[in-house]
Amino acid sequence: MAATVLQGVHGRRRSGQGDAFWQFRPFLPGDSATRIDWRQSAKSDRLFIRETEWEAAQTVALWSDASRSMEWTSAPGRPSKRDRADLLLAALASLVLRGGERVRLIGGPGRSHAGRAGLTSLVETVTAVSKSRSLPPSDPSLPRHARAVLIGDFLAPLEEIHQAVAALAARPVRGHILQVLDPEEETLGESNRSYSGRVLFEWASEAGVLVPRVETVRGAYAERLRQHRAGVAAIAAAAGWGFLTHRTDQPAAQALLALWQALAPE
Repeated sequence: MAATVLQGVHGRRRSGQGDAFWQFRPFLPGDSATRIDWRQSAKSDRLFIRETEWEAAQTVALWSDASRSMEWTSAPGRPSKRDRADLLLAALASLVLRGGERVRLIGGPGRSHAGRAGLTSLVETVTAVSKSRSLPPSDPSLPRHARAVLIGDFLAPLEEIHQAVAALAARPVRGHILQVLDPEEETLGESNRSYSGRVLFEWASEAGVLVPRVETVRGAYAERLRQHRAGVAAIAAAAGWGFLTHRTDQPAAQALLALWQALAPE
């Protein structure tokens, strides 16, 4: 999927090296040997690279929601929101790494991945990261001026979403939010006979809600979802971030292309 997207877009413009020193970091597979800082490396038994402030800005930090709400799907042959989010995260990471930039996970071990070989280690790290949070955690090790991409259903309360995004934006980090929903979450099963008449909606950790006639609340539900989505978009805009939406019945490559173009330099 990443290769298909690459064939359909122009190459990305890449700036030259920056001037302001940012930090030393360990040499990683895929880094050019010409970037090794031999003076710093001579002080230990490891090789180090000298990063400038511009280079630090070329780190893309990714996060995908893997809380229990993401495991739901409305049809047996349709991917769950979690499967789609993880697929998009891996494919986007592949594109970023092919473009010569580095990738890391928000809330992960703090390691940046570089080069095409970095994709395997990144995916292995995704499977090891805790899968219980519905919003990205605070990440003090995130490089300043990095770019972030958050993928999830973002159905948490708006105040909690605001706190999570504001914490990242304060570093400062600029980014994009991709909201992934199942199509029947958007319409409350408008085309599904299972969502008619009396329906009991249940959650694993909360009391269920019995709706006498789903048809009578579908309009109110759609309006609440519209307001919530508008609230998430406003939170993103206030932070200088972008906001995109995707449904699991749509092609994954469509969302991947939108994210890739959103990350392109202006």
